[in-house]
Amino acid sequence: MRTVEYTRQGEAAQVLTLREERHRPTPGSGEVLVRMLVRPIHPGDLIGVEGLPGQPEQQSQARTPGVEGMGVVESVGASVRAPRLGQRVAVFPAPGTWSDFVVVPADLAVPVPDGVSDETAALMLVNPLTLRMLYRAVEKALRGQAGPVLQTAAGSSVGRLVSAAAARHDLQLINLVRSTSGAEKMRTLYPSQPVIATCDDDWRAQVRLHAGERGVQVVLDCVGGAMTQDLAELLADGGTLISYGHLGSGTTPLEALPLVARALTVRGVSILRWMSRTPMERAQDVAFAQDLAQSTPDLLEVAASYDLADFKAAVEHARRPGKSGTVLLTTPRKAGSGHGAGR
Repeated sequence: MRTVEYTRQGEAAQVLTLREERHRPTPGSGEVLVRMLVRPIHPGDLIGVEGLPGQPEQQSQARTPGVEGMGVVESVGASVRAPRLGQRVAVFPAPGTWSDFVVVPADLAVPVPDGVSDETAALMLVNPLTLRMLYRAVEKALRGQAGPVLQTAAGSSVGRLVSAAAARHDLQLINLVRSTSGAEKMRTLYPSQPVIATCDDDWRAQVRLHAGERGVQVVLDCVGGAMTQDLAELLADGGTLISYGHLGSGTTPLEALPLVARALTVRGVSILRWMSRTPMERAQDVAFAQDLAQSTPDLLEVAASYDLADFKAAVEHARRPGKSGTVLLTTPRKAGSGHGAGR
């Protein structure tokens, strides 16, 4: 059994190590043991390893990154009726998926629909569920209005999902990307949505032009850092900044934002809060994710796949500017396992 782990926070390539052992975890009552086959490298996984500026370092006990992935049910604990042995499942939240085996509650092991590839299944939950959370937050902030909504990192995996949802629901969306080439790609994918490259000196003026008289009502931001002040200045009075990530560098003190004078709202959204939704709401979200994986798998794009042992190269690829899609860490299937029919 192989496990990627770290005992201190720091640069991922320096603090992550691969450990091998004979012992496999054993599922308890209501749990299943999943033999992991594919797991994504999400930005949040790397933030967990490296930490954020100003936050205290986590304690020194060994930790394994990852919260999502897909695999095959290897064994089940007492009282488990589903999923069944040998069934392909996607798991989330499942801390420690950068391992060959992980134990999860049976109700968090989601059956993979027939015809959905292993790679798509590994991306089936976190980003689509994030989309659902973000879209609800946007609807609440807009209070029945049509927009405009400004989103950063529009070319990211979540950004593309937001753009697709906006096109489907006629939401007025303005997309920000870092480069001219990225802007050209987004215009090809979503020609009805304005795309602005922040490498342009006048990118702020371009945003104001596209926003029109009403101005930007909501900013959907996963960059943060030093960019936060610019984004707050682009908001119309009474607008809302929804933060769901920290891809950028630097920091912006809260006191630097004109929250009181302009009645601005800052709201954080985290996929790690998804479990606070009711069981019925979670079931609806999961059904949405399963349907998206079946109907539009191209929205769950894969950038590259690496064996779990090659995690350092995979992390380097995940950080490449202009990368399109998500980098995956894989484990070979057992010879003759016979569970590949859904690929």
